[in-house]
Amino acid sequence: MSNRKPKEPVAFFRILEYESTFLDTAVAMTLEECKLKIAPGTKVLVKPNLVSSKNQLACTHPNVTLSLCRYLKDCGAQITVADSPGYGSAAQVSKAIGMTDGLKKLGLKPKSLGRPAPLKLSFGETIGISRDALETDMIINVPKLKAHGQFVVTGAVKNMFGTVVGFRKAYAHTRFGETPGLMEKMIIEVVKSMPLAFNLMDAIYPMHKTGPISGEPYTLSLLAGSGNPFALDTAIYMLLGLSPKKILLWREAARQNIFGYDPDHIKYAIEPPDNFDTTEFEIPEKLNPMEFEPVRFVKGRIKSIFSRFG
Repeated sequence: MSNRKPKEPVAFFRILEYESTFLDTAVAMTLEECKLKIAPGTKVLVKPNLVSSKNQLACTHPNVTLSLCRYLKDCGAQITVADSPGYGSAAQVSKAIGMTDGLKKLGLKPKSLGRPAPLKLSFGETIGISRDALETDMIINVPKLKAHGQFVVTGAVKNMFGTVVGFRKAYAHTRFGETPGLMEKMIIEVVKSMPLAFNLMDAIYPMHKTGPISGEPYTLSLLAGSGNPFALDTAIYMLLGLSPKKILLWREAARQNIFGYDPDHIKYAIEPPDNFDTTEFEIPEKLNPMEFEPVRFVKGRIKSIFSRFG
């Protein structure tokens, strides 16, 4: 009898546009193919990427989040839609990208993750993560695939950094970014602390060339999902022809031997990777320093404080 762990399903679904009828079907098939079970009454935190009100492309497309919420509502779940933008509020970003009205029709409204609780990190530091996220029954992570000026490419694992409350994300870059490896370790430890049940990735029109806010759209036509964020990201890295040497979060996951880091841990569902073309997807040629300059951090903190009154 083999003790080998079963392979992690990663579902790839080809979808050309964000049209709601097709998305509803794609979301349902992706979750069901990966065997996600949601009992009536389950408290589910839906965690999209609401990084900036300046560029809708930088955020999870509203229709992906709304399709997921409709599915969860049909399951009888108690739904909260929330994120913790580094600047401003989730409500401000949601309104700017056109998601708020759709949520209202479902009896929902966007919220900012708050109530920080200290997470002790393996390297002797702490970071404030949201009790709102910790105390829910399950989190469904809804990342946007993006090129990134510090991490090269980001997906499911990096999106959970958004459960770190408010300005503490900028603080983490300032405090941990100066030591190679600490940001990756911190993000992975945040992921491990959370009741994360599923990851649904918006890669229909991902951001390429640069990011996480000011890149350009790329037509990939992919909705992807998995219960394992590391497996989902590994599948995407492989699709893009990358290697752990290039991607620091992938390299750290491999160093820790986290299940899902190895392509051999994955089995593909619905459609094969060969159905998706990434040949012209561009990643940043030169990366920015991981740490934020102290002056930039202070300016960002002031902007965050005053945005609450604007």
